Amino acid sequence: MGNEKLLFRLEQPHGPGDIYIAWQKGSGNYLATTGIDAMVNIFDRYGQIQERIRLQSLCSGFAWDMDGDVLGIISQSPQLILWDANTNKKQIVDVGLRDPMTCILWSKNAPVLAVGTSKGNVSIYNHTTSKRIPIIAKHTKKITCGAWNAENLLALGSEDKTISISNIEGDTLRVISLRSEPTEVQFSEMKLDERVGGENTVSVIVGKRTLYLFNLLDPENPIELAFQQHYGSLTVYKWFGDGYILLGFNAGYFIAISTHIKEVGQELFQIRNHKINLTDIALCQPIGKVASAGDNVVKIHDISNLQETLSVITLSQEIGVDRVGWSSDGQLLGVCTRNGSLNVYVSHMPTLTAVCGPRIAVLSSLTEVSLYNFTTDKSKLTPIPICLETEPQVISVGPYNLAVAMNNRGWFYDLTRPQPGVDDAPLMLKDRQYLGNVTSIKLNAEYASILFDGKIHLHMIEQPVAEHEERESIIFPDDNSPAGVIQCHALTTEFLIYGTDLGHIVYFCVEEWAVSSYYKHPVGIENIYVDPAGTRLIFFDVKSQGFLYNAVLNETLPVPELPNKVSGVTWDSNLTDRNVFIVYDENEIDTYLYVKFSVHGSCVKKIGKTTLASKQTPLLMYGGEIMSATSGGQLTQLTLSTHDAAPLTEKDKSVLENNFAKQLDLQRFNIAWSTCLLLNSKEYWLKLAQQAIINLDIDLAIRVYKQLDDVSMVWSLRELADIEDQRLLAGHIAMYLNDYDQAQIWFLKSSEPWAALEMRRDLLQWDQALQLAKKMAPDQIPQISREYAQQLEFTGNYTEAYLHFEKGLQETINQDHVVICKAGIARTAIRCGNYKHGVHVALELRNKQLLKECGEILESKKQLQDAATLYERSENYDKAAGCYIKLKNWVKVGEILPQVTSNRVHIQYAKAKENEGKYQEAAQAYYVAKDFDSVIRLQLEYLNNPEIAVELVQETKSTEGAKLVARFFQRLNDYPTAIRFLVLSKCHDEAFELARKHSKLQLYGEILLNSLDPDEIKPEYFNSLALYFENERNYLYAGKYWYHAKEYNKAMKHLLKASKLNSDENESISTAIDVVASSGDEALSNQLIEYLLGEVDGLPKDPKYLFRLYMARKQFKEASKSAVIIADEEQINGNYRNSHDVLFGMYQELKQNGIRIPRDMYANLMLLHSYILVRLHVKRSDHMKGARMLIRVANNISKFPSHIVPILTSAVIECHRAGLRQAAHKYATLLMKPEYRKQIDAKYSKKIEAVVRKPPKTGKDGEKLDDPSEPLTPCPYCGNELPESDIYCSVCKNNLPFCIVTGRHIIISDLTACPECDFPALYSEFVQYLEAESNCPMCSEKIAGRKLQKVDDFKAYLNFD
Repeated sequence: MGNEKLLFRLEQPHGPGDIYIAWQKGSGNYLATTGIDAMVNIFDRYGQIQERIRLQSLCSGFAWDMDGDVLGIISQSPQLILWDANTNKKQIVDVGLRDPMTCILWSKNAPVLAVGTSKGNVSIYNHTTSKRIPIIAKHTKKITCGAWNAENLLALGSEDKTISISNIEGDTLRVISLRSEPTEVQFSEMKLDERVGGENTVSVIVGKRTLYLFNLLDPENPIELAFQQHYGSLTVYKWFGDGYILLGFNAGYFIAISTHIKEVGQELFQIRNHKINLTDIALCQPIGKVASAGDNVVKIHDISNLQETLSVITLSQEIGVDRVGWSSDGQLLGVCTRNGSLNVYVSHMPTLTAVCGPRIAVLSSLTEVSLYNFTTDKSKLTPIPICLETEPQVISVGPYNLAVAMNNRGWFYDLTRPQPGVDDAPLMLKDRQYLGNVTSIKLNAEYASILFDGKIHLHMIEQPVAEHEERESIIFPDDNSPAGVIQCHALTTEFLIYGTDLGHIVYFCVEEWAVSSYYKHPVGIENIYVDPAGTRLIFFDVKSQGFLYNAVLNETLPVPELPNKVSGVTWDSNLTDRNVFIVYDENEIDTYLYVKFSVHGSCVKKIGKTTLASKQTPLLMYGGEIMSATSGGQLTQLTLSTHDAAPLTEKDKSVLENNFAKQLDLQRFNIAWSTCLLLNSKEYWLKLAQQAIINLDIDLAIRVYKQLDDVSMVWSLRELADIEDQRLLAGHIAMYLNDYDQAQIWFLKSSEPWAALEMRRDLLQWDQALQLAKKMAPDQIPQISREYAQQLEFTGNYTEAYLHFEKGLQETINQDHVVICKAGIARTAIRCGNYKHGVHVALELRNKQLLKECGEILESKKQLQDAATLYERSENYDKAAGCYIKLKNWVKVGEILPQVTSNRVHIQYAKAKENEGKYQEAAQAYYVAKDFDSVIRLQLEYLNNPEIAVELVQETKSTEGAKLVARFFQRLNDYPTAIRFLVLSKCHDEAFELARKHSKLQLYGEILLNSLDPDEIKPEYFNSLALYFENERNYLYAGKYWYHAKEYNKAMKHLLKASKLNSDENESISTAIDVVASSGDEALSNQLIEYLLGEVDGLPKDPKYLFRLYMARKQFKEASKSAVIIADEEQINGNYRNSHDVLFGMYQELKQNGIRIPRDMYANLMLLHSYILVRLHVKRSDHMKGARMLIRVANNISKFPSHIVPILTSAVIECHRAGLRQAAHKYATLLMKPEYRKQIDAKYSKKIEAVVRKPPKTGKDGEKLDDPSEPLTPCPYCGNELPESDIYCSVCKNNLPFCIVTGRHIIISDLTACPECDFPALYSEFVQYLEAESNCPMCSEKIAGRKLQKVDDFKAYLNFD
């Protein structure tokens, strides 16, 4: 088949057998069917059953009234049934007859119904008045057919071989006798030499052989047309056009004849459309198509060209087709098959398209849009079908969205997200109603622009976040934009652009939410077509003239040689061809080039024409390739004749020359260079150079002249290469091209107008030079000086500008000139520091604009007093007040404040009054400045008017004000209480917004976690937090709140990313451990373990995290093992502080989780802490304590393999200092071992050797004298006295807790604990220690001495394991 798509199929809705259909007139929303089951079914246009009407017998006829509101149904009974399409209710009408009804006919222009019966009786029923007129014996036999004409004449055909003509009252006006039984009675107008008007001809098939034409205006001369015998029986006919008739014969022939008297009966067209038989013809005037049915095919022709078969619908599964029928709008074609089934096809659709590169949307079915993604690889585009909610009148596509509209309602789809449960359908975001019927929609990534009833509604496609609420929606025109009826619009990434009937083209900046610029055209704007960047557009006015408007340059250029009826414009989407656009009508495409800069100025050039296939609409252009939509919703590709160049591999010179000409037209100079290399002709090189120079492409021109070895031109052009002023450059180029008049024009427009005089002098063209001299010197010297001075002032050369203004100041010149010079003197004098003179001149002129300008200069020079005076004299009170505020001249500020309109000034004044303590005045100023939050703050904090603050918050709906009020009611607490109050009030959105605005989202999250009961916390509360921190790239908090939102995979992803960025690695990994613990996901656990072990990035993480992971997963055995291993590794490597911190951290973790502390872990921590205490004691010159700790460490020297010699050396020295001679000798002797001796520091070696050589003194009998005894203190367990540095009691066999300050065992009577780490210490020693130090020796946290308390309950510190 052709473009027709099967919309739906009804499989034998009335059983096997004949099926009849009737489309609702007008809208065509309903389709009535009937068959052999004595039922009438009403379907909508999508095939959904709406109503079933059971009849007493087989249906003998049904028809819709003129408006399609009422369906009349008759059967082989005297009942007339009327079904109302608006109410879906049926009504049984008594027409006053008792015999079976056989024919039903509605009037064409009145709610009048005629019913014929099997006995020849007729009843005329008025549905509006319910009046009925039964007419007996209108015919003697069964009435079989009939028709109304536009004048409400009723023609009826009967088996009695007559046709009766009656009026609307049923009065018989004429009876026409025929040779045989009539069928297919119709009214129409014969084609006559003189137009009479009205349906004056009755046509009828007589005996299935002839066509009988009876002219009511010429009743004596009826016409009966016979046809060739081999055509078969005449089955059906249709009037069309200006008195033409289409006829179908059962042998399959399909012919067209004219009824003009001179050619009546003459066959204008004849074809055998069907091999076996033709059963029906259906004509649709609105779309100009006719369908013939026969065999098992339907063929569709264009009425204007019957020779061409537009499409063929083949029903291969059917044995035959009986009937066809169009909906009134021609969109749908119903095909009835011989076995009782019904196929409905989409035959015609409005061409609805939309483009937003690279997306192309085309309406491909009643409720289906095909979406294409254009690619530059020239591959065939595959459509993505999108089913819609309704039949659209308007479609639009954007970067991420699709929009459709019907009447005043629009639907929006997200092309990036699927519909829940339907992967291949885009997510429908919402539908929205507007204040009028939508005629056009434009989309960008965030906004939709809706055109209706001469207005535009610009709104966000999706619900905005809070900070964008003020930019959610706006309707144009508004108070800040030009008035008028909006005719057209476009929407780019940054701008909404629209045109009005008053000639305005308005640019509305979406980011700034304000009109950024507009252009006023003399007459109304009909349409605009914007380039992809939005800076240039083509517009057409009501005079059908086209113009190019450059918004950047505020330049308008006419578009030449436009087609008579422009259908549209398309800009090239290729960046290299961004200056190319096409204008097209129904038959051809014109290609244009926008020349932005050239020696001849800006212009639009037509460079070619391309034939466009019928009924195609260009949509997108890329590099000269056109994607067009066909009437059937398909896409075709076309290359413009201006772009269809042969490849560079082509060797044919004529082809290359043709390519070269096209490349120059398109200004594709780089490709033209390659073509010139192939042509290798000086002629073409010169052409390329000429075009490059004309278009001011100096670099390319230099390359070409280098290729031509033209040294002089290369040097000349190099001198111009650095000229930035395009006009000056164009002047020089025009001079090189010997177009001196044009060069002079450019020079005089340039920043160096005197170049024109120099050129004329260099050319020795004295006449022209004299003319220029008269303008520039001598009598024009004042004007020239003035203009030169203005130029110098503009470029910032104020000293020279001042001198030239003075030179140009001559009182004999016109007053405007004098004013300009004096104004320049005032400005430049101030610029040069001559403030007094400049201010005097400015005040003398009394020009408000000048006073303002001078005030601005003075303000920039910090001359605030003079600036304020000038601002005030220029009535620029806002800036004057600003200067007085800087001068702290509040008296002057107060004097002019009533004239000040700037909120900023009022705020500054209010702040000053607030600083002075005048809070009431400050509040009033804040109120005028609409700074309601500050008003609320003052009312609460200083004026003690909470009721006013509350009322203002309720009035302004201020979030900040609400925060202040919340703070006031939480006065005794800190700021987070306000957020907590909102959270506890279940105002989570407000709490979130308040926290976000004040960077308290972290606190907000903590409040959510800490303030609500577990059953009140919902994971979705944390989604917004997680998304916020994710957008802020704060991966730590994003991961943390994804964790609380129970999105464990997302949480792990962000937490590991945060750890990789080294941002709060500890918290990141700790939270990741919580994620693993909460999720119970083995995969997440393995992922984290791999990361911690360094398998991901090659950087193993702190082993404590692995320990915590084990702890989180309650793998306590592995946790304790890893703790000891980690500490041992650090200790072996000599990282004693790290080892100490590891063991300390693990100790705390185990203690907090109530897990037994391994004995070896505790012993190792004690040993490391003893080592650390050595430095502390030595620093305090407490050598005895230091020696005791070093003895403890030296006795376990194998635990310190990296520093054996330094530790033993320190032990010798400290023991010697403390008087522990035996211990010093012991360790000195040990150091003398060969493996240690060479490692001794040179500065200590002699001392140690001396200790060894001079052993401690012995007693009288030569016995060895021990070192002084160590004081004894009681064991905290059993009370046994033992040396104070011993941490093992040999009596009770207990390991004793040690003091973190001294390293000795604890004493119950002198016990305290660190407030931070809760390790025990001797109270007296800790207090003494804190007099010199501030940090705990164990945890390193800062400790205040006042926080230390003696511990009475000492048992908790004895059971350390």
